[in-house]
Amino acid sequence: MATKKKSSIGVYIVLGVVVVSLLGFGSTNLSLSNNTLASVGDKEITTQEFGLELDQARQSLSAQYQTPISMAQMQASGIPQDVLSGMLNRRIMENAAADLGISAGDDAVRESVQANPMFQSRLTGQFDRDTYRNVVSQMGTREGRYEDKVRDEVAGTLLQLGLVTGIEPATNFAEVRADYLATRRDITWAALDDSILTEPVAAPTDEELAAYHEAHAADFTRPETKVITVASLLPSDIAESLDFDDETLRALYEQRFDVYNTEERRLVERLPFSDQAAAEEAKAAIDAGETTFDAIVTERGLTLDDIDMGDVSQRDLSNAGDAVFAAETGEVVGPIDTLVGPALFRMNAVLAADTVPFEDAREELRNEQALTQARRQIAEQAELITDELAGGVALQDLPDTTDITVSTVEWTAEDTDGMAAYPEFREAAANGEIGDYPEVIALEDGGLFAMEITEVREPEVIPLDEARSDVEAAWMADATRNAIVEKGRELTGELANGASFEELGLSPQQDDNVTRRTFIDRTPQGFVQEVFATNIGEAFAVPYADGAVIARVDEEKAPEQGNADTEALMTTEAERAANGMAEDIFLITLRELEAKTEVDINDAAVSAVLTQFQ
Repeated sequence: MATKKKSSIGVYIVLGVVVVSLLGFGSTNLSLSNNTLASVGDKEITTQEFGLELDQARQSLSAQYQTPISMAQMQASGIPQDVLSGMLNRRIMENAAADLGISAGDDAVRESVQANPMFQSRLTGQFDRDTYRNVVSQMGTREGRYEDKVRDEVAGTLLQLGLVTGIEPATNFAEVRADYLATRRDITWAALDDSILTEPVAAPTDEELAAYHEAHAADFTRPETKVITVASLLPSDIAESLDFDDETLRALYEQRFDVYNTEERRLVERLPFSDQAAAEEAKAAIDAGETTFDAIVTERGLTLDDIDMGDVSQRDLSNAGDAVFAAETGEVVGPIDTLVGPALFRMNAVLAADTVPFEDAREELRNEQALTQARRQIAEQAELITDELAGGVALQDLPDTTDITVSTVEWTAEDTDGMAAYPEFREAAANGEIGDYPEVIALEDGGLFAMEITEVREPEVIPLDEARSDVEAAWMADATRNAIVEKGRELTGELANGASFEELGLSPQQDDNVTRRTFIDRTPQGFVQEVFATNIGEAFAVPYADGAVIARVDEEKAPEQGNADTEALMTTEAERAANGMAEDIFLITLRELEAKTEVDINDAAVSAVLTQFQ
């Protein structure tokens, strides 16, 4: 059923030259007729046009996020509504242009069509008549109708440009804004902690705790808790009961002999040269102290990463092994012939040989072998467990026929211990509901589990008696911070009267040339705004983390004249003001036109287009 709409159209602003909406679309598989989806004054939007724009939006998003975007995801983000709003607003401008007698000439239409990349030959990059004819046909329209749409949209663009072209703010606006943003202040500041207090904060009374608990109930509320029956079979559980004889483990040790017994190695860099003479000349210059190995690497247009061989054995170095292994750390040896030509080698570090005897490796080998065997046993039981559950066996009864263990877990979204250490369990627990079938789920370590949610407890405030220690700690933290801030505010008067930070026992930091756009590390949000809200020579204190920050404004300086940053800021502010004024004018005009334009949207047609994308 069609619905009348006059003032609920979302505003979709595109300042500057508007790209004609139908120009950028290729073919789609949408089986839509050209039935009218919406009428805007004397203009219309067809189902095919809406489908094409929606398809381009989906393709653009898919390219942006490098993954296919579904219509469900687009609808969840309100994208179809945005696409339709944009089309409606363009038709409003086109309708207004027609009423005002604004029209685009044939030359303008021809230029728009021929500039569209979709109509250009892939071979020549120029407009191709046959390509144009085929693409327009795939759009489900005719050349004449398509060109009428182009004419309307170019006319709408001309109207929009007429509204916003030539708008400039007052001549001194940019200067005022730049002066405001680039004005500089010098400040001295210091962080305060509880060492500033002459005596500790007194412990809270029962009444104070009760009031604090009530006022901060959200901080002492248990999150939603799911009571879950979990049947799990983990490699670590089975591995504990497995053991292996020394013969088996020794055989595994021999297979891994090189892992447990590493020979002496070196960290080495190799710099090859095109010929022996160049290599010898470089080595002589290094020996004479005329240059360095690093400098030669840079002169060759290389980096140390380019020549790094990593850690290598004497055998790895072939005929260079003896010389490199005899070198001292940092020494350059060579030239030595290699497969890549004569090369210099720098030895950077000695990695001593390492031997782990079987007796020391035995426990590690046993654990590894046990976990491997445990995973095999779990894989063998997985089908049986699945069949038992499918046959109606309760989770609690699975231990009767399998090695599975059943436990009860009270899980919240904050938990990451025990079974909650597994991301597979956390995902299942978060998405599961009471009554769900206990599906067998594999774990990344080779284990498996199945679960049933038996109870869901809504968030609840923890009683004061139970949360007393946490409430008291929070009260003390807040009270201490408040006391520090209050002490800081007392000190601001002394600073303003000429006392130094050092005289007050503070360790100050000086920051000069602070502007309203400056970020100062280790200060609270809004600190710089407070700097500019404080009179010169005065001081202020603000809470931060577990304490406070106290600051004095020492001096104000005008923006630095002739500075490139200041000039760029003036230009940016002028452009921003002009764009803002243009956008405001466009929005006001669009709303006025919208209120005067009859808009009729066929909701059934909109739903039909969306259904085609499912």
